[in-house]
Order: sequence, then C-alpha cells, then structure tokens
Amino acid sequence: MTAPRRRSMPAVVAMTPRRGWHPGGRAVKAHLVVNPASAGGQTGRRFDAIARAVRAAVGEFDCSFTRRRGDGAELAREAVRAGARLVVAVGGDGTASEVADGLVGARGEGEAIFGLIPRGTGGDLRRTLGVPSDLAAAARLLVDGAVRRLDVGRAEFVDPAGRTACRHFVNVAGLGISGRVVQQVERVGKSLGGRLAFMLASARVLAGWRDQPVRWRVDGGPWREERITSICACNGRFFGGGMMVAPGARVDDGRFEVVVWKGVGLGHFLLRQSMLYDGTHVRLPNTTVLGGQTLEAEPAGGEVLLDLDGEQPGVLPARFTILPGALRARVAEGADR
Repeated sequence: MTAPRRRSMPAVVAMTPRRGWHPGGRAVKAHLVVNPASAGGQTGRRFDAIARAVRAAVGEFDCSFTRRRGDGAELAREAVRAGARLVVAVGGDGTASEVADGLVGARGEGEAIFGLIPRGTGGDLRRTLGVPSDLAAAARLLVDGAVRRLDVGRAEFVDPAGRTACRHFVNVAGLGISGRVVQQVERVGKSLGGRLAFMLASARVLAGWRDQPVRWRVDGGPWREERITSICACNGRFFGGGMMVAPGARVDDGRFEVVVWKGVGLGHFLLRQSMLYDGTHVRLPNTTVLGGQTLEAEPAGGEVLLDLDGEQPGVLPARFTILPGALRARVAEGADR
C-alpha cells in the first residue's frame, strides 16, 4: 500500500544516479520510481543498498521519489517521456499499481517494460509475478526475467470528492468488505507486517459487518440485486497480504476471475481462515466464481467502498474492464502458470 508521503526526504535517497548501460553491453536505460516511505520507511533509509543491488544488475540508472499518494503514476509517465525503457517500482503493491497505471497511460509515447523491486509488507503482486523477496535476486530478475505481456484492469468509479475517476490496476479490484478492510489498514498501518495487518483488520471489520445491497452484472448480462460481503474482479490470484482470493486467475488470459462472497461473518473467517490462504474457499457454498471481461456494480442502498490493489480510492458505482496484454513486464519464468 502507498502511504501518504508528506515528510522530508531522507538524506540517503537524495542522490541522482547516472543513466547507463548493462555491463554486457545492452542498453537498458532504467528508471526507478521509489517510495521511500514503504516498508515502514526502510526503503528510504536503506536506499544505498537497493541502489547497489540494482546497479550491479542493470548498470547505472535514473530515479525519482514519491512524496504522496498518486505520484507513482505521474513519475512513471515522466520517465517514459524522458526515454526510459525499463521503469521499476520500488515499494509495495500500491506503488507498483501506480507505476503500472502510469505506464499504461504512457503507451502512446513509447512502450516501456515494468519491473518490480518489492519493498512493501503485503507482497501480493510479487507472489503473482514470481518476483523474489530477496533484494539481489529481484534486481537480477530485471535483466534475466522473462518479458511477458500482462493484462491490466481499468477501473472507472467515483472518487472521495464525488467526481468520476479512472485508474488502472494490475492485481485485484474489490468492493464491499475489502474496501472497509483496506480503509482499516490505512488507519492503523502495517507495523506488524502485511499478512497480520490484513488479518486483524478483517477480523475487526467482520465483527460488526452486515452484507451490503448491491446491483451487479458481468459482461453486460442481467443485473443481479443482492446483499454481498464482497465482489472482486481478479486479474491476479492474491490480495490482503497473501490470501489466495482467486486461485484460477491468470494475468495473461484476457479475463477476470470474478469472486463473489455472501454471508461471510467473523465465525466463518476464524474457522475457515486457512481456506482463504490456500484457495479452497472457492468450494464453499457462500462463494461464487465467474469469468468475464467486465464487471459493473452499483449501490442499492448505502455507500459501498472500493479496494484497488490494496488502496481505497473511492466508492460505487464502478465499472471494471480487462485490457488484454496492456503492460509489458519482467517476471520470473513460469510465473502465474
């Protein structure tokens, strides 16, 4: 998640690496978009180690640093305009999502490859793409990894100011309880780690949760109006710090796996928690799984919050559309297969 970043820049990150070349002679022209506040501020404080690892893998590079939510997308677009061909998100899932959003938006100006140095606590996109948590191994993947075209989700929704907004996401978009859980995590932070933070937030929200009435449909089919716990449009398999929400989702199959939960309470969560992490929850009678390229949803009474790659950007009504092959990315061989 990309936390608000309004504090002063740590001295260690106030550096401007030079544009360079891979030691083997291939032009890389890499640009790092760094969230210094990620990993509880460790990314900023230890950026010298990150820089050494990346330089050893790709040679010299340019970099820029986010200061507040939303910066990642604009910095990625600026990097592409400046000629970068490998744009690397250094941070958590929220930072990665913002950078991917910027790259998709900048495609007409010169398509760049997305890379990831995972420095967050959730690590859901890292799991899907097979990016190692080890710093040196993740840096080597920026050169040695396979280049694959990934699908991207396009989300149209209502932002907190009541305006229509549009943003792209790589992993999972959800509505209902997932939006409330993300809101709770944003309030208390992830000092205990991503998995535990989402687990505790889920339990806290479920303790007072009542399913919300929503109208929704997939691929322009008939509208359904019902009370739901959550509906997720899944491009990737994981959310919430490692929960395998959509075990059948693939990032390059041109469709979402739409997962619908109804009637999930605190008791269900406590007794069947392990099923959320190994993906077997999809066998339960209160879970429905559909495939589709679009998901539309409207509130049928009361505000319904959204979750977009671990951030809470707004509310229903919303429309989620898959964009096949919209993002080129460096991933591990065989990732998400």
